[in-house]
Amino acid sequence: MVRLIFLGAPGAGKGTQAEVLASEKKIAHISTGDILRQAVLEESELGLQAKAYIDRGDLVPDSLVIEMIQNRLDQADTSNGWILDGFPRNLSQAIALQKLLKEIKQVCDHVISFEVPTETLVTRMLERGRKDDNEVTARRRLNVFAEQTMPLTQILHPSHLRRQLI
Repeated sequence: MVRLIFLGAPGAGKGTQAEVLASEKKIAHISTGDILRQAVLEESELGLQAKAYIDRGDLVPDSLVIEMIQNRLDQADTSNGWILDGFPRNLSQAIALQKLLKEIKQVCDHVISFEVPTETLVTRMLERGRKDDNEVTARRRLNVFAEQTMPLTQILHPSHLRRQLI
């Protein structure tokens, strides 16, 4: 059984690598973005709550994201293991995740930090061609990542942290 957290800036390749490894190991690939999109598409109670924030251009609150992660970890396909792709994103989410894993009697085996040069990340984000990916937005996302997510590498099982320079 393998349980991993992939941390990395937008454009670092977390999702791509998570898909490959999850397929190879036959474990669940859990991406908060995918969960949010699916919940909104299904118009679930959580999805409708999330949609209200998304439609206003606001971030979905941590409490709602954490509830979605908890629901996802309860699904049968996670019994062999999982990869959390880009979650947690901040200290509040990390604390909530540690509490949740303790409650459901699971542990994270390793935290993998994908480290990519800033200019490479900006280029990758711009090449994705998403309507909200422009240079100003890309750099703002990288600053938020540096401020809120990078510090997590020091608190999420630091002895299990593996850095992957890309």
